[in-house]
Amino acid sequence: MRAMWFPALFFLIWDQYFTSIDVWSFNEKYITGLKFGLLPIEEVLFFITVPYCCLFIYECVRCYFPNLRGSRIADIFLIVLGLMLLITGIIHYEKSYTAYTFILLSLFITVIFSFKKRFQPFDGFSFLISYAIIIIPFLIVNGFLTSIPVVLYNDAENLGIRIFSFLPSPMHHIPFEDIFYGMLLILMNVVFYERGRRRT
Repeated sequence: MRAMWFPALFFLIWDQYFTSIDVWSFNEKYITGLKFGLLPIEEVLFFITVPYCCLFIYECVRCYFPNLRGSRIADIFLIVLGLMLLITGIIHYEKSYTAYTFILLSLFITVIFSFKKRFQPFDGFSFLISYAIIIIPFLIVNGFLTSIPVVLYNDAENLGIRIFSFLPSPMHHIPFEDIFYGMLLILMNVVFYERGRRRT
């Protein structure tokens, strides 16, 4: 649980800021009304419950498939992804959701591989396999939340690309950036989880 506090705090501050500048908002019709600053209590709990479940999936992958470790291809994929996100984020600097999400994920990937000895327990391949599993329920739930809609996005602050736009509702309401927002959230939790486990 200790590994989750820093990522949760980081995302709560980020979420609070984006809500204040109208990058996104929450539909009062579908929330309890209890708030932590500008954020509904449901949103606050999201940054605790979802990473906890995702870490469980990650640990299952590590335990049941120990031979997944150490793939150089996964490291190259993450590095190339980070570079592409950095370039895209800089090009679209005027779109807050796109720029912040892409650049922050790129910087975090850079930190992991620049200080590999400090983050030695982290295994890119195990993370990518885990995230591929996690993304399925993530997209389903996110699709319903954005189609109801519980979360309202300001399209001036994102690329305007919707995931599975060729499908009927609810899947076509999910902003493309959500994939990488979720990736950064889970990646931070996995990295701090592995760091904490190494110290014990």
